[in-house]
Amino acid sequence: MVWDPQQYLKFSGHRLRPAVDLLMRIPDFGPREIADLGAGAGNVTKLIRERWPDATVTAVEGSAEMVAAGRKAAPDVEWSHEDLGHWHPAGQYDLIYSNAALHWLPHHAALFPSVMARVKPSGMLAVQMPRNFLAPSHVLIGETALDGPWRSKVEHLVTPSPVEGPAYYHDLLAPMSANIDIWETEYLQVLEGENPVKEWTKGTWLTRYLDVLAGDEKIAFEAAYGARVAKAYPKNGTGQTLFPFRRLFIVAQRKG
Repeated sequence: MVWDPQQYLKFSGHRLRPAVDLLMRIPDFGPREIADLGAGAGNVTKLIRERWPDATVTAVEGSAEMVAAGRKAAPDVEWSHEDLGHWHPAGQYDLIYSNAALHWLPHHAALFPSVMARVKPSGMLAVQMPRNFLAPSHVLIGETALDGPWRSKVEHLVTPSPVEGPAYYHDLLAPMSANIDIWETEYLQVLEGENPVKEWTKGTWLTRYLDVLAGDEKIAFEAAYGARVAKAYPKNGTGQTLFPFRRLFIVAQRKG
């Protein structure tokens, strides 16, 4: 995927809120070495740095465009431009934080224990992932992909939800954890503008499909999805669009 920081940050306030909610649930245990996995444009990494100014913070991000934006937003952290799927650090961290990133990686049954193994004993793992993939906003992307002349090019992208339920992650991490807190929050996001749910997904999940297409076909796919999603999320009487969005949170302390 080619990430567009400006498109992603169109809804920066709504996207930032769960990241801050996760950050505030982490105990202030004085971490010295922190990794931010999938640091994006650096707006959350900056907050991590502000909360623990004496810590060494490493921001790991696979998008060159996001790294460039992140280095401007958080210049006083170490930026590592690398694919999260190939992240193999030499050492362990007191805190590994990941906001809205690990759902892009497959094989969570192996991934989450592997990431937890890179947390120091008594350290913390803090993760937030969207779990909105069965909502119309995301289901309609798949329906559009399978209903048009572009089907052969994009149908391989129509896959089951990449994020499991809370109990799944509890069972994965509990054997390695001294304590573990997992919860879900559904945010009722009040969006402004023309077809804002389309614009929201265009900053993330829809991008996977648009990147495969080009020219008039790309434009037609976006328009077809836009028509579907506008009907699913109509404006209310005041011209706003209500967009419920569920997210999964994990804060786990590794056994000492």
